[in-house]
Amino acid sequence: MNKNELISSIAERAGLSKAKAAEAIDAFVTSIINTLSEGGDIRIPGFGTFEILHRKATKGRNPLTGAEIQIPSRKVPKFSAGKLMKESVNRK
Repeated sequence: MNKNELISSIAERAGLSKAKAAEAIDAFVTSIINTLSEGGDIRIPGFGTFEILHRKATKGRNPLTGAEIQIPSRKVPKFSAGKLMKESVNRK
């Protein structure tokens, strides 16, 4: 499902116009990005958790030359599915 299909699905299920559904999705995504960039996390019971992981600086190798390179530390966004989502996906 792409963004346009998601907008159509939400508009139909919530009885909204596609424009309002698109605004809601954009607001949702923007809120998640802003919260994560500020160092926070988002927990939606049954759906999942968005959080930031901190990766340490490491040494790597350039696959072409074999030269050692320094990979800097960085923050990485992570999503963990909630219990209800996991159960729904695995239902037979």
